[in-house]
Amino acid sequence: MGAGHAHKLYRHGHSPVHGLPPHTKLAAVFAFVVVVVSTPREAMWAFGLYAVLLGVVAYVARVPAGFVLKRLLIEVPFVAFAVLLPFVAEGERVEVLGMSLSESGLWGAWNVLAKGTLGVAASVLLASTTELRELLLGLQRLKLPPLLVQIASFMIRYGDVITDEMRRMRIARESRGFEASGVRHWGVLAKSAGALFIRSYERGERVHLAMVSRGYAGSMPVIDEVTASRAQWTYAFALPSAALVVCLLGWTL
Repeated sequence: MGAGHAHKLYRHGHSPVHGLPPHTKLAAVFAFVVVVVSTPREAMWAFGLYAVLLGVVAYVARVPAGFVLKRLLIEVPFVAFAVLLPFVAEGERVEVLGMSLSESGLWGAWNVLAKGTLGVAASVLLASTTELRELLLGLQRLKLPPLLVQIASFMIRYGDVITDEMRRMRIARESRGFEASGVRHWGVLAKSAGALFIRSYERGERVHLAMVSRGYAGSMPVIDEVTASRAQWTYAFALPSAALVVCLLGWTL
């Protein structure tokens, strides 16, 4: 994990949020999500306050609203599921715009939509202010099983390698006049996928042998020791602490 690795979700900046150690941000986002999930669905005003808190974080991190909203499109499948709930759920029915909908389904849809959107938005803010390499270091610092950290590290690093290999194979096919336009071309694409799998498998074996020859024994050396001061922990946990206050009010009011 010595080399940097940029990703499309990351937005380079020098804000106070960018400067926080990665493990403090990971812990803060996890705590925030736990608090949001623990909030009663009937406290609709609480979810509005959570959105305001995330807006404050985005403002401090200098992450534009459009940047976040565009990346929230990843939750479209969950939105579709939430929209279907009032129609398929059982229980007492209510009339909404001339349609008979399940009351429990409406609450369930709201619950999934509100909590899911807030969780995705918090994750987007985390990814937009933290590089992938730093996220891996943060997970390592939080004592995640080393094997899982290594798997994530290799997945991230060689995901781009495989993608680039696919791009070169596509260019090679197109340079020979091939253009997939129907079912009859699926055979060629299947053979390309098989060739890509074999190349990836062979590359993985070569990488493993190279690592073993350099002394790899099941664990990666820690190159950068990431630490955090008490002030940085306090700053990072300002978000989940404020959310916890809102959650407690949601249960008591």
